[in-house]
Amino acid sequence: MKLTVARIGRAHGLKGEVSVELHTDIPEERLVPGEALETEPAAAGPLTIESVRTQSGRWYVRFDEVTTREGADAVRGVELVIDAEESDEDDAWFVHELVGLAAVRPDGEKLGEVVDLLSMPAQDLLVIKQPDGHRAMVPFVEEFVPEVDIDAGTVTLTPPYGLLSGETPEATGETHGAS
Repeated sequence: MKLTVARIGRAHGLKGEVSVELHTDIPEERLVPGEALETEPAAAGPLTIESVRTQSGRWYVRFDEVTTREGADAVRGVELVIDAEESDEDDAWFVHELVGLAAVRPDGEKLGEVVDLLSMPAQDLLVIKQPDGHRAMVPFVEEFVPEVDIDAGTVTLTPPYGLLSGETPEATGETHGAS
């Protein structure tokens, strides 16, 4: 099984540099000059990293095989992947392992179902489809997602008031002193 490290984004400049959307907590170890990474689709690679830089929180990569803007445009959307056995990231899950899990409170109250995982610059977001059809985005951080239990088919959530539809401050323990 393959683990996605990053997805190639837009071309940056005229000489083949691209932005990448990270799917790893350790990009400085995964995106190393000289490293050849497999791709999905496989026909697009492998791609060998020539250089890596960050600017304003974004990561930019240049590959030996991509030397023009047209080449960079051609690899947009390609995923850089590694064998899952090579992953040494703690608490790392595949998106397909999370999708379909029941989202519950610590007391077992069902809040909905995980339907997606979005990778954002600050942190990943779990997308939860609630019974009323509302889609809530919960930051995938330990404070709000203290437990993922793949075997039990659940992800425990402790989101702050306001992230889920139809809740009251009392339900989240965030009452702010009554008058």
